[in-house]
Amino acid sequence: MSRRKRRQEEPENTDRWLVSYADFITLLFAFFVVMYSMSSINEGKYRVLSDTMEEAFKTPPKSPDPIQIGKERKTLKTVETTINEISLIGVKPSITPRAQQMEHIADDLQRNLAPLVDKKLIKITRDKLWVKVEMNNRILFTSGNAHLTERGYPILEELAEVVRNLPNHIDVEGHTDNRPIRTSTYPSNWELSAARAASVVHLFTRNGVDPKRLSAIGYGQYRPVASNSSAKGRRRNRRVVVVILADKNARRMMEIEQKK
Repeated sequence: MSRRKRRQEEPENTDRWLVSYADFITLLFAFFVVMYSMSSINEGKYRVLSDTMEEAFKTPPKSPDPIQIGKERKTLKTVETTINEISLIGVKPSITPRAQQMEHIADDLQRNLAPLVDKKLIKITRDKLWVKVEMNNRILFTSGNAHLTERGYPILEELAEVVRNLPNHIDVEGHTDNRPIRTSTYPSNWELSAARAASVVHLFTRNGVDPKRLSAIGYGQYRPVASNSSAKGRRRNRRVVVVILADKNARRMMEIEQKK
């Protein structure tokens, strides 16, 4: 036999299509994964869109009501509306406006502290957002001191009784004249005015006023109501002011008014 004997031909590989098919399936799977990720719903955005559409459909139409032809039939909704309107007749609002509330507070203070008001030892100023009770220091403190005098106790206790059951916030302001003070206890008028305001706040709390409604503020000599060039003016500037506020925004409005 010849060495160049023809080798037996190998059979053709008929399974090559499986490789292409596997590649196709892999690509198809990747395609569907991408499509699924793109089609997944953002729950937060969907909820916002849903709420917006719901509000839009709840809004009553702005166009005029259609013209009614013939006699209008009364529906259950019409009957209920009529009943509700009738039930409101003669009902007075239960919430007192802020301005009226402050007027009532000012009237009570004026009535209870009338003897001191008549003697000009106390001055009551009213506004729709606050009521101020201004007291001269000579009835509350001795010179250069923040300890209440025996004369000051009953005055402040009377005032505490009036404001004890009010829901309003109360600022207690201490003021001095411009004469400097330098002691170991009060290095300046800041400390003296703040200590005097704090003494009043402590007395109020001992007489039943909720401490959460109280603030003690020391202004020193920087909020004068008169000129410090005379003895009379300095006496006016040495004062404690109890400010009863209508609400949390009243203080800001009062500061704006004082700057005018």
